[in-house]
Amino acid sequence: MKFDKPAGQNPIDNLTVVGQPHDRIDGPLKTTGRAHYAYEWHDLADNVAYGYVVGAAIAKGRITAMDIEAAKTAPGVLTVVTAGNAGPLGKGSKNTARLLGGPVIEHYHQAVALVVAETFEQARAAAALVNVEYRRDTGAYSLADEKPAATAPEGEEDKNVGDFDAAWSTAAVKLDATYTTPDQSHMAMEPHASMAVWEGEKLTVWTSNQMINWCHTDLAETLKLPMENVRIISPYIGGGFGGKLFLRSDALLAALGARAIKRPVKVMLPRPVIPNNTTHRPATIQHIQIGCDSDGKITAIAHESCSGNLSGGAPETAVQQTELLYAGANRHTALRLAKLNLPEGNAMRAPGEAPGLMALEIAIDELAEKAGIDPVEFRILNDTQVDPANPERRFSRRQLVECLRTGAEHFGWKQRNATPAQVRDGRWLIGLGVAAGFRNNLLTKSGARVHLDGNGNVTVETDMTDIGTGSYTIIAQTAAEMLGVPMAKIDVRLGDSRFPISAGSGGQWGANTSTAGVYAACVKLREAIAHKLGFDAAQAHFANQEIIAGDRHIKLSEAASDGILTAEDTIEFGSLDKQYQQSTFAGHFVEVGVDSATGEVRVRRMLAVCAAGRILNPKTARSQVIGAMTMGLGGALMEELAVDTRLGYFVNHDMAGYEVPVHADVPQQEVIFLEDTDPISSPMKAKGVGELGLCGVSAAIANAVYNATGVRVRDYPVTLDKYLSALPDVV
Repeated sequence: MKFDKPAGQNPIDNLTVVGQPHDRIDGPLKTTGRAHYAYEWHDLADNVAYGYVVGAAIAKGRITAMDIEAAKTAPGVLTVVTAGNAGPLGKGSKNTARLLGGPVIEHYHQAVALVVAETFEQARAAAALVNVEYRRDTGAYSLADEKPAATAPEGEEDKNVGDFDAAWSTAAVKLDATYTTPDQSHMAMEPHASMAVWEGEKLTVWTSNQMINWCHTDLAETLKLPMENVRIISPYIGGGFGGKLFLRSDALLAALGARAIKRPVKVMLPRPVIPNNTTHRPATIQHIQIGCDSDGKITAIAHESCSGNLSGGAPETAVQQTELLYAGANRHTALRLAKLNLPEGNAMRAPGEAPGLMALEIAIDELAEKAGIDPVEFRILNDTQVDPANPERRFSRRQLVECLRTGAEHFGWKQRNATPAQVRDGRWLIGLGVAAGFRNNLLTKSGARVHLDGNGNVTVETDMTDIGTGSYTIIAQTAAEMLGVPMAKIDVRLGDSRFPISAGSGGQWGANTSTAGVYAACVKLREAIAHKLGFDAAQAHFANQEIIAGDRHIKLSEAASDGILTAEDTIEFGSLDKQYQQSTFAGHFVEVGVDSATGEVRVRRMLAVCAAGRILNPKTARSQVIGAMTMGLGGALMEELAVDTRLGYFVNHDMAGYEVPVHADVPQQEVIFLEDTDPISSPMKAKGVGELGLCGVSAAIANAVYNATGVRVRDYPVTLDKYLSALPDVV
């Protein structure tokens, strides 16, 4: 199905099932242990062996010698896989570094061997016996040190609109500041894990992966196998946040180990290996200049961001929201990329916008204060309904002003004291903060297959994944709405490369595009049912498990009385995203308390007001947003991968050292969804909200800390060592 003109009235608009707060249909499976994750398919393969990864002990250099004999003869060991005996391997297009290193080492904890044994404990013990000798080369591990040598990423040009320099020189009020964000880790609940089984030349891998087609393609390419010889299965994923978008070493090594011993092999990356072995969000150094006139209208805005990566890696695109979020005729944005020998940097929830807004939304607050304007009103004053770089291109829907006004009213923003460090609650300094949220609406084609059987049951198949986001439920809601059957009659099957290729889970595009693919397949199935039963599909109505036209109505099951009826289709998006700028918006409001003696920050209240297209399931969408708000709290106050700039690795590479929010850190959280149906986006008229809920949250917290204390921190995380000495005297 081509989607190349705005959606008109369609069955989804009935909102009988779609748009309602349904419980997650996978909930009972997960709470009773019947939803099997990648490492838990115990009944599908006999005689399973276990692999343990040996990671490189240097960040850059070469292996000069590797002695695996002691490991090979250890109790229970079946084989030791290395780059030297694994056979010829390619490299997936989405991997920057090779997943099995040697003799060249590209980053710390790059896998250099897999020990396979009868039990996990035997494999782990034998892995300690692998003796690797290295030649350590000098590496680049500090973004600050390498920033002067950073260059524009390949194929990426600076973007200039108007004359920034001239506008900056004449601006009545100016802000010129530098902000930093640290390297961050995804820290999903479920570790990266896989089980591989070979049947002759055919390979099946049960793995934890967000994007089935990407994993399928890159694993086949890495193993130099035909695509049809590889199957990827990933029906349940215990969180990913971008860390499981791509083929990772657990899947490849499980396949190599299983091929070597001709038995199924499971590989799980231990928690301390994940931050250095897999991907992370790269650190940034962001320089922002904003000028406005005496009335507070932005006249000049510039945002440059520098990040680092391995050779061949991509930058953190932290300036993209600055191109669209606020008005201003004169603009400059630029990315710079430094070559570092740290582990691979790649997507983490809201890549680009999350760290970009961490900086931009502090800068906006700082400029508003300089201009003497309330920060909510300053943002509203500089709203735009068109792409600032192309005023002919309007936003399809843009309700940032409504988000901010609704949030300010609901949160009690009028009670905020604009003068910092004036409000106390006992020993606590109280502050309120605000930030805008922004995330582009991304579209990609997505397919599905739908079956109707003789009992009126509907089965939906798509390789879409559920990473804890509720994909099973919204897909079932879509099919139920389109075909007029109850949710109980829908069986949703996800995460299998034998199913039609979907958008996958990532980029905030999954919900909108995967359901749009199901919509397209259901349109075809409606046509097949109507044809089979002698109805005009365009005039027929589907409800109560029947097809209805006038006084005539027949049970849907009749259409499949002589065999299952199947339809398959893919939603393909035309040029509407070129004609209209499609984005999502939020207003984030936060109240913090800062202990005036110790500097401890406690977030007391959080509110997100979101305009993100039609909300397909308010219950699961709210869960998405409060999870994102919690992640934003972590990013603001505690999350940071500490870099050993001498040896080139992340020191705090486990959950004992890498701090994330716990229950005691999470305050009252409230979410408001504005009515925001967008016919430009898709037949579902939805967009997405899972990443928008993170974008801007950290800056709102940082701004609240400033309002509480009068101390401005521009370097994340906002830890007490950065402001304690400047707190007001304790009275």
